[in-house]
Amino acid sequence: MARRGTRFRRYDGGDPLAPPVDLAEALDAIGEDVMAGYSPERAMREFLRRGGRDQRGLDDLARQVAQRRQELLQRHNLDGTLQEIRELLDRAVLEERKQLARDAMMDDGDRALREMQLESLPPSPAAAVSELAAYDWQSREAREDYEKIKDLLGRELLDQRFAGMKQALENAGEEDRAAVNEMLQDLNELLEKHQQGVDTQDDFDRFMDEHGDFFPERPENIDQLLDALAARAAAAQRMLNSMTPEQREELMQLSAQAFGSPALMDSLARLDANLQSLRPGEDWGGSEQMSGDEGVGLGDGTGVFQDLAELDTLSEQLTQSYAGSQLDDVDLEALARQLGDQAAVDARTLQQLEKALREQGTMRRDSTGQLQLTPRAMRQLGQSLLRDVAQRLSGRRGERDTQRAGAAGELSGSTREWAYGDTEPWDIPRSVLNGVLRRASDPAGPMMEIGDVEVHETEDRTQAAVALLVDTSFSMAMDGRWVPMKRTALALHTLIRSRFRGDHLQLIGFGRYAEVMEIEQLTALDAMWDKGTNLHHGLLLANRHFRKHPNAQPVLLIVTDGEPTSHLEADGEVFFAYPPHPLTVAYAVRELDVSRRLGAQTTFFRLGDDPGLARFVDSMAKRAEGRVVAPELDDLGAAVVGSYLGSRGPGGSGGSDPGGSYGDWFGGRGFWVG
Repeated sequence: MARRGTRFRRYDGGDPLAPPVDLAEALDAIGEDVMAGYSPERAMREFLRRGGRDQRGLDDLARQVAQRRQELLQRHNLDGTLQEIRELLDRAVLEERKQLARDAMMDDGDRALREMQLESLPPSPAAAVSELAAYDWQSREAREDYEKIKDLLGRELLDQRFAGMKQALENAGEEDRAAVNEMLQDLNELLEKHQQGVDTQDDFDRFMDEHGDFFPERPENIDQLLDALAARAAAAQRMLNSMTPEQREELMQLSAQAFGSPALMDSLARLDANLQSLRPGEDWGGSEQMSGDEGVGLGDGTGVFQDLAELDTLSEQLTQSYAGSQLDDVDLEALARQLGDQAAVDARTLQQLEKALREQGTMRRDSTGQLQLTPRAMRQLGQSLLRDVAQRLSGRRGERDTQRAGAAGELSGSTREWAYGDTEPWDIPRSVLNGVLRRASDPAGPMMEIGDVEVHETEDRTQAAVALLVDTSFSMAMDGRWVPMKRTALALHTLIRSRFRGDHLQLIGFGRYAEVMEIEQLTALDAMWDKGTNLHHGLLLANRHFRKHPNAQPVLLIVTDGEPTSHLEADGEVFFAYPPHPLTVAYAVRELDVSRRLGAQTTFFRLGDDPGLARFVDSMAKRAEGRVVAPELDDLGAAVVGSYLGSRGPGGSGGSDPGGSYGDWFGGRGFWVG
C-alpha cells in the first residue's frame, strides 16, 4: 500500500502576534445590560450579537451571509448546460450547411435531402441531438462540435458528483473514460459493502490507492468519503428539483447521450441511490428560485447549491438560536470561503471573547446553574464606571485628573508610578529596584529613568460610615432611572472598596419596604413594580448602620424621585397611601432627626421635576442641615461620588444646590481617577 504524503492546509489561527482580546468593552456592555435587567448569559450573547466599536458582531456576519445568499440566487440561472448544448448544436448545423453549399461534387438529391433533414430538426435540443445520432456528417468541424455535446454532457454529469471533473476530463480519451467507469464501479461496490456492514478499512485504503486521484480532498475513511459525496449529490438533486419540468425533461433525455453510452448514467443512478440510502439526512428534496442572467452548468450549478447549503448552515451557526449553541460551532473555514478572511477573523475574535468571558474569572455559575458576574468582573465594571465619573467631575472643574488618595498626608502603605504634578514623597527602595530590574534586560540603559519612580500614596485617617439609600419604587423603573441608579451605586461601591477601604458602605434599596443589599444583588435587581416609597424603613436601616460604627463619620446619601408613600407599622407590616399620609411623612422625619443627632452629613439627590417632591426634599434637607442636588440622570454618579468625597472634608455648609455645582466638595479627598 502506497504511503500517503503529509497534508497541509492554510493556517487559520489568526495573527500569532496579536494582543489578547480586550474584555473591557465587552464587560462594560454586559454590565449595562445586566443592570437593565438582562441575565448575564443573555447580556453576553447580546454583546456578541451586536459587536463592539471596532468589532463586527454575529448579526453583521449573519446579515452578510444572507446578502451573499441572495446575491447567488439573483445572479444565476440553471440553463447553462442546455444553453451550451444549443450553441454547440447550432454551430454544428451551421458548419454542416456551409459544407453542403461548398461541395460541388455532391449529388443534388443527396444535398437536398440533407438540407431538408437539417431544416426539419425539432426545437428541443435533446430531440435534435437524438435525431442527429445517425446523421452522416460531411463537415469535420460539424462532427467535432456534435461529439463535443456528448463529451460535455458526460463531463457535466460527472462534475455534478465529483467537483473539478469537468476540467479534468476535458479532451479525455477512451482510456480516461474507462478509468472513470472503473472508479464508479469500484465505488458503488464499496458503498454497497458498507451498507451491508461488511466493509473494512483495508477495502477503503485499496480503493483510495487505485482511485485517489479522483478525490483531491483525500478522505481518510469511508465516512468522510460518504459525507463529501452525499453533500454534493444532494446539492445536484436540489439543483434538478429547482429546474422547470421542461429543463428536467431535456436533461434526462440528453443524459443518455453522455460519452455516447448509457453506461455512465446507469453508474451514476446507482451511485445516487447508494448515497441517498446511506445519508438520508441530507436535503434531497429542497429547491431554490433562481432569477439571474448568468447561466451555470450542471457542475458549477451544483457548486452554487453547495454554497447555498453552506450559507444556510453558517446562518444557523451565527444566529445561535438552537439548544446548546456556542460560538465554537461556527465553521471558520466555511466562513472564509463564503465571506472572505476578514469575516473569519471577526468570528474567531468573538469566539475568543466568549471563551475569555467564561474562563478568565468574569462569569461563573451559581448554585442554581445560572451564570453570574464574578466579584472580579464587578470590580472591573465598577472601575470603568468610576473612570467615567472622574471624567465628569474633572470636566466640570476644568482641572486635570489627579491621583491623590487623601489630603491628610498619612501613608497608606501602597505606592504607584509617579505622574506629572505629584507632590507625594518618593519610595526610594522601590524606585531603585525598578531601575535594577529594568537594567537586567538592558544593561546599557541609564541607572534610573522617570518611569522607574514610584511615590507613596497617602490617605485621610478619618473613617466614614456611608449609607447609600436608593429608591427602588415603581416610578424609578417607569421613568428610566433604574440603570443610572445602579451605575451610581456600583461606582460608589468600587471607589470605597478600592480606595477608601477603611470606610463602611451599606447599600439600602427602599421601595414598598427597604432592605440591605450586596452590590451583586443590587446590580442584578429586576425592576420592581410594587408601588411604595418607604423612606422610613430605609432610614431605620441606615441609622442602625451608623450605630454599628460609632467612631466613624456618618454620611447619608439618599437618591429618590418621589415623596414617601409607605412606612413600617409597629407590628412590622407596611402601610401604603397615596397621596402621602401625614403619619408616613412624620415617621420619615423622625428617623431623619435621629440621623442628624448621630451626626450624619446628609445629601438628597432629587430626580425629576415634581414640585411636591422638590418642596418635601428641600424641607427635609433643611431640617437635617444637609443639601439637595438635582442632577441630570447622566450626572447622577458624579453627583453622588462628589458628595461622598466632599462629606469627607472639613465642615461643609448645608443648603440647596439645585444646579449640581460640586466645586466645594473636594476639600477632604480630592477625587480618584483610577
